[in-house]
Amino acid sequence: MIGAFTVIVVLLVLIDQITKYLALLYLKPKGTIPYIQEVFHLTFVENRGAAFGILQNKTWFFIITTFFILIGMIYYYFTMPRTQDYKWIRVSFILIIAGAIGNFIDRIKQGYVIDFFDFRLIDFPVFNVADCYVVVGTFLLAYLILFVIKDFPIEKD
Repeated sequence: MIGAFTVIVVLLVLIDQITKYLALLYLKPKGTIPYIQEVFHLTFVENRGAAFGILQNKTWFFIITTFFILIGMIYYYFTMPRTQDYKWIRVSFILIIAGAIGNFIDRIKQGYVIDFFDFRLIDFPVFNVADCYVVVGTFLLAYLILFVIKDFPIEKD
C-alpha cells in the first residue's frame, strides 16, 4: 500500500509545486491578473505566515510543527485498519499530507509560501493548491469523525 500512497502524494505535491512555479514565473512580475474584475484574480503573494496571515515570519515554527504533524499523520495512515470503513479517512489524510508537504517545501526553499488564488468578491485571503488539499481533507475528516464513523480508534488491536 506504500506504493499507491507515495504515488498519489507525490502527484498532488507536483501539481501544487508546478502551479506555484508558474505563479512565480508569470504572475510575480505582473502582481495580479483579473479574470473577473473584483471577483476573481490571480494575485502573487509571498505568505510568510499561516492562514489569514497570522504568525507572520515564524518560518521555523511552521517548519518544525509541520514536520511533526506529518510524521504523526503518516504513522496513523499506515496503522489505521485497511477496511472500507476507513477508505475516506485515508483519502482525507492523503490530501492533508500532500498539502502540508507542498507548503513545507515552499517554507524550506523560499522562507514563504506562494499564494495566488484571490477571491475578492468575498474578501477571502489569497491561497494556493496545497491550501485547497488541506482544507478539503480537513473538512472531509471532520465530517467522517463527527457523522459517519462511530468508533474511531486509530491504533492496532
